[in-house]
Amino acid sequence: MNGFKEDLATPYDNVNQDNEHIDSYYSRSLGNESPHPELDEEVKTPVCVIGGGMAGSALVLGLADRGVKNPVLVEANRIGWGASGRNGGFISAGYSLPPFDIVKKVGENQAKELYGLTQSAMKLIRRRMEGLEDDLLDLNTGILNVSWFNETEKVRSHVERMNEVFGEDFKFWPREKVREYFTTERYYDAYFKTGALIANVLKYTGHVAKLAVGLGARVYEKSPVTEVKKVGDQWHVKTRRGTVIADQVVYCCSAYIGNLKMKLANATLPVATYVLLTEPLGDRMQTAIRAPHGASDNRTSSNYYRPLPDSRLLWGGRVSMFHPSQEALKKIMIKDLLHVYPQLKGIKAEVAWGGYMGYTKHKMPQIGRMRDGSWYCQGFCGHGMCSTVAGAEVAAAAIANGEETYKLFEPFGLDYAGKPFGPVVAQTVYWFYQVSDKIKERVVN
Repeated sequence: MNGFKEDLATPYDNVNQDNEHIDSYYSRSLGNESPHPELDEEVKTPVCVIGGGMAGSALVLGLADRGVKNPVLVEANRIGWGASGRNGGFISAGYSLPPFDIVKKVGENQAKELYGLTQSAMKLIRRRMEGLEDDLLDLNTGILNVSWFNETEKVRSHVERMNEVFGEDFKFWPREKVREYFTTERYYDAYFKTGALIANVLKYTGHVAKLAVGLGARVYEKSPVTEVKKVGDQWHVKTRRGTVIADQVVYCCSAYIGNLKMKLANATLPVATYVLLTEPLGDRMQTAIRAPHGASDNRTSSNYYRPLPDSRLLWGGRVSMFHPSQEALKKIMIKDLLHVYPQLKGIKAEVAWGGYMGYTKHKMPQIGRMRDGSWYCQGFCGHGMCSTVAGAEVAAAAIANGEETYKLFEPFGLDYAGKPFGPVVAQTVYWFYQVSDKIKERVVN
């Protein structure tokens, strides 16, 4: 998800050479597909998009969809190399900032418009998958959001308000139903997101880039941007072996922007998060999970997971500034899993991986135009597989057609994210949230 190769590397970023995808469930699912070329010449284009994660890939496709001729995308590594190709695969409407917190910030009408952008993005994602659902989508459908706390009326009220205000079709699950399908004493009531998707995110991000190429876009991999400067009315985007000369430039680098654009770098905090893939569990899966859905809990420091068709379990969670080794990470994540499902004691991990998410201070995406005329679409805060598409669409509409829907995001600006102390602050806040969750658990349950 980066356009700039820099020193924000971790042990799990370095396990593969030549800028290839890290070892993960997703990279292991890829076939022998031909990579996009490296940029090794000078090319001209109306728009150059920097960063080949979901935001950048969706944006270049959105531009091509709107008739922009031969837009260019440059990616430092491989398409979907960063957070877009490493996450849990959950795709649902909304942002990292809860919907009713958005209401408090901008009012109900604007909050409904913002939320509606992600609902439209869900429909667009489905259309872009047509004919390839078996390859791109998980057999599981829907996502269950489970309460870690004994707050039945709070959960029920949230379902009613979401359905009434935002037009959702959430279903309330009483704790008896939850525990029928998820055998753990940690869970209470829940609500079910009926329209949510679960995808192979790396394949899907690659698919979007291919759709863009099919419409005339040019996509370049392994082409880290070393410099962006304005010469007259045009942008010169230099890579190690080539140059893009563009009328417009868009930064979609998020956590991996490095020093390429300091105002954007200072507004986004790189936060590490982790995912684990277990060995096949066979019949043991039924002792813990008997529902074909993804699940997450409502702690601030939550877990999210989904059973796979071959009885393996994909388990994600945690945020950190630390970068454990592969073996240490496996143990950490297994411990988290057993905290919820102790009956699975003794299971082993096949692989664990991590990556950086771009977090903003206000937990909303940053989408807009800077004083120098450059555009940005970044900071999706771990809720990005749908909101990235929403952001990319409004940015593409602004650049191609002059539409101003992107201004809905103006209340959520480029707030300073606390660098260089941001990672330390983020880790401290995470520990605080863990303690807060434990205190609340003792008081409420």
